[in-house]
Amino acid sequence: MSKNSKSIVSKTLKFLHIKVSPKTEKLLIQVFRFGIVGGMAFLIDFVFLTIFKELCHFPLLLANTLSFTISVLFNYFASVKWVFDVNKEKSVQKQFVLFIVLSVVGLLLNDLIMSLGTEQLNWHYMLVKILATFIVMVFNFITRKIFLE
Repeated sequence: MSKNSKSIVSKTLKFLHIKVSPKTEKLLIQVFRFGIVGGMAFLIDFVFLTIFKELCHFPLLLANTLSFTISVLFNYFASVKWVFDVNKEKSVQKQFVLFIVLSVVGLLLNDLIMSLGTEQLNWHYMLVKILATFIVMVFNFITRKIFLE
């Protein structure tokens, strides 16, 4: 874990007068890093969704699927490099395949939420995208922590 993210989390805990075990602090650092990577992936997803939907005039679910896929590729490389203590005993190919499988499940969940939110609830697609991203983010963190470490 880099010193900057560790320092930010440690200083925040100290400022808030919160004492945690080293294991909990490590998890909080990981969540912090996951949030940064996820935020960047969200921006990538959002920008490409807008490009595909508004400029290219793709159907919503196609635009969403393409933008989600681009953000997943970024997220994979950033997560393996900076967020998770990837199990070095597993092959890189198997980890990538597992990451993709988990991401496809996340994509299906994302598309389901997008479809229900826009077609059933008649909410604006950008509002639904924020909700879908939050739900899928929680799913992604939990499943990646379980299966990649």
